[in-house]
Amino acid sequence: MHTTSEFHETTPQRGLPLASLLAFAMTGFIAILTETLPAGLLPEIGEGLGVTQVMAGQLVSIYALGSLLAAIPLTVLTGAWRRKKVLLLAVGTFLIFNTITTLSSSYWLTMAARFMSGVAAGLAWGILAGYARRLVPAALQGRALAIAMVGIPVALSLGTPAGAWLGSLIGWRVPFGIMAALAVILFIWTWIVVPDLPGQQSGRGLPVWNVFLMPGVTPVLAVIFLWMTAHNILYTFIGPFLQLSGLAANVGLILLVFGIAALIGIWITGMLVDRYLRNLVLLSLAALAVVSVVLAAGMRQQVLVFLAVIVWGWSFGGASTQMQTAAADSAGNYVDVVQAMVTTAWNLAIASGGVVGGLLLNNAGAESFPWALLAFMAVAFVIAWRAKKHAFRPGVRGGSGKS
Repeated sequence: MHTTSEFHETTPQRGLPLASLLAFAMTGFIAILTETLPAGLLPEIGEGLGVTQVMAGQLVSIYALGSLLAAIPLTVLTGAWRRKKVLLLAVGTFLIFNTITTLSSSYWLTMAARFMSGVAAGLAWGILAGYARRLVPAALQGRALAIAMVGIPVALSLGTPAGAWLGSLIGWRVPFGIMAALAVILFIWTWIVVPDLPGQQSGRGLPVWNVFLMPGVTPVLAVIFLWMTAHNILYTFIGPFLQLSGLAANVGLILLVFGIAALIGIWITGMLVDRYLRNLVLLSLAALAVVSVVLAAGMRQQVLVFLAVIVWGWSFGGASTQMQTAAADSAGNYVDVVQAMVTTAWNLAIASGGVVGGLLLNNAGAESFPWALLAFMAVAFVIAWRAKKHAFRPGVRGGSGKS
């Protein structure tokens, strides 16, 4: 497999095409919310499908597995296709399989539908950033990308807790039905307002394996995997963990607090990332390590749990921007393929977090979660600390290695 090179560059308009960029934002919103909804509804899903909460938690893992398996292969396979065709395919797939999830009474059919929804997400993430950038002149590409990706924090901060609250009131299937309805609207919206662009022409580049082995790329991917695995152990099974402090009935509130703190983290990272990337990464990793210690000591004290969730949300909020920036800085002329690797590593971590969390919950109980988090974060911190030359460089960004 090789990277691909040349696109037909087309800029349909000189200003910001807000209708198109907001369609991309809604695509991201649906992708993230479809992925995270089960985390706040494990008891309801388990009861509805007749399975344990651990098995219900695998609905998050199987979605992530679909994304990580699909991201790079489908990006290459559809590389020459018209961009609008690919986007509509992804949105249509969300529509079909969220509908199946809404109606299914079979655990295994639901698992299959979740896997295919994850495939749709992998396909969508492979094209959204490039599509958004190609719709505008170079001077507006950063702003366009920021608008196109705004659906991610909105889904995490508002959509997931709202879905958990709604699902607890009127049934876990309703939020998935809403996702299917939004996909119908998005499909029509995309069909009408999003300009079409040609795909890319194949060209020879550095083999994907060689890109993976570039000095700065491997440490970034390793930190992503460790950080997000730790995060998803706790996030996926937040319900069972909150039972220890008597907060299980307040999952929606906890996720809302987490999401608001994450928005603050995104804002702080946006202001500081160009000057203090390395410091932000190290501080965020250390913060989650401290959270794990606090939770280990005070997992049955509600005030400590709330405070820990605030710091956890803040540290997670800037993770995507920090890691994607570090990956781009390390990628040289191979930003596209490295970003596909970032998507794959991220979703592999989500799947791993669900599996590891399930094993821990079954064999050691939710009390073991903070200690697992601490172990993962300690290794991630050491890797980031040592990767000073090629990955997480000190000082102001903008030197060699950027493209």
